[in-house]
Amino acid sequence: MHTKGKTSRVVPKSPERGADAASRALELVLASLEDSKAEDIVTIDIAGKSALGDFMVVVSGRSSRHVSAICDHLITDLKDEGFGSARVEGLETGDWVLIDTGDIIVHVFRPEIREFYNIERMWAAPDIEEGTLH
Repeated sequence: MHTKGKTSRVVPKSPERGADAASRALELVLASLEDSKAEDIVTIDIAGKSALGDFMVVVSGRSSRHVSAICDHLITDLKDEGFGSARVEGLETGDWVLIDTGDIIVHVFRPEIREFYNIERMWAAPDIEEGTLH
């Protein structure tokens, strides 16, 4: 994808590959989020469902300032632990920040923005009754 004046690159999955790398990254992400007092942490296994990554993590911060602080802390922790630079979108506003590590996609929301978009529901397993074919 190329946009005038801007080059976009896709962040490759971890060079370690496999479940071990993704699991190790997930442990680091969850520890960092808990350390930052992120709220309502939800982990969704998307391996095999999406080429985007292996896990999606959705969390809330209490305010735009808290969302930004959670993200800054997580980005620093990822770099310090050798996971490199993650791709980050939305950090300027602090309403909804997406952090893509390659193996893990982290969404950090203000509560009302999270409730509005409700992306957990989009990725949840379909209800057995609703998913039944007749």
